[in-house]
Amino acid sequence: MTALADLLTRRIAATGPMTLADFMAEALMHPEHGYYSTRDPLGAGGDFITAPEISQMFGELIGLSLAQAWMDQGSPARITLSELGPGRGTLMADILRATRGVPGFHAATAVHLVETSATLRAEQAARVPGAIWHDRADDLPEAPLFLVANEFLDALPIRQFTRDQNGWRERMVGVAEGTLTFGLSAPAPIAALDHRLDDTQPGDIVETCPALPGIVGAVGRRIAVHGGAALFIDYGDWRSLGDTLQALSGHAATDPLAAPGQADLTAHVDFEAVANAALPARYTRLVTQGVFLERLGITARAQSLAARMTGPALEQHIAAHRRLTHPAEMGDLFKVMGLYPDGCPPPPGTEA
Repeated sequence: MTALADLLTRRIAATGPMTLADFMAEALMHPEHGYYSTRDPLGAGGDFITAPEISQMFGELIGLSLAQAWMDQGSPARITLSELGPGRGTLMADILRATRGVPGFHAATAVHLVETSATLRAEQAARVPGAIWHDRADDLPEAPLFLVANEFLDALPIRQFTRDQNGWRERMVGVAEGTLTFGLSAPAPIAALDHRLDDTQPGDIVETCPALPGIVGAVGRRIAVHGGAALFIDYGDWRSLGDTLQALSGHAATDPLAAPGQADLTAHVDFEAVANAALPARYTRLVTQGVFLERLGITARAQSLAARMTGPALEQHIAAHRRLTHPAEMGDLFKVMGLYPDGCPPPPGTEA
């Protein structure tokens, strides 16, 4: 049993079962034992790898998309360039390098990163000198906001509800024979899920993300009021249906309850909830990551880089391009939604 599992077991014994959202919050962000609080989870030595760590092309193209959106809005003189959950800072470093040649963009830009992990902040500081950090999206400046969130929303804690003949039963984390285990609450009506009664059947599972509306709402309001653009890139789809909770340790799936604090926990993003929370900013249609990157010219960029490569480096480069774009890999699994102000074009790579 991990130290955190012991703490949670004793807490549940004293106060009763906890929601899945509370369990995820503790497993990921407990100040002493939480997964993100205690380690750098990325790369071959971690538990997963994200698109910016696969190839520089990913960040370069996102940077150029945001820079073009800035130009499309009249190149405002002072902007916030931000990332939610910046990992090691690789994506933002690639964005800044790719946009160095855009006249006036860097002079207008102040970089603000939203990150709660002290371990990851140290990694980011080495790659993004001069960045300003915040704990919450709501703390970002009141200014034109150009933002990216790649594999950020999937790590927010979720609640799960199973439809019942008499309402909804919430999935809870309890204790049986000294071990953490899943169970269900008593059935009850859930007003927030009344709109899902028409498209679900008894036994269906619906997930909600309590923190998502506040975070996306803070971004959307700034963009609607001050201008800017945002790109949310994650796995998920338009509307939540089914159990998508997963745990990853050492690049392999594992039991979410087996070792809290030692495994990454994620769930698919409900992009319908993102769209609703973004108002009054406008939102784009969902587009797959592969199509998004192809629209931005990733194949031409890949060919340009490949011209200077040989041997294993070239083979790795070709594999990276495939991994980012091919439908059987990340190309179709990951989706992109853009936010933008009314009266402006959507961010390049997306469509209204």
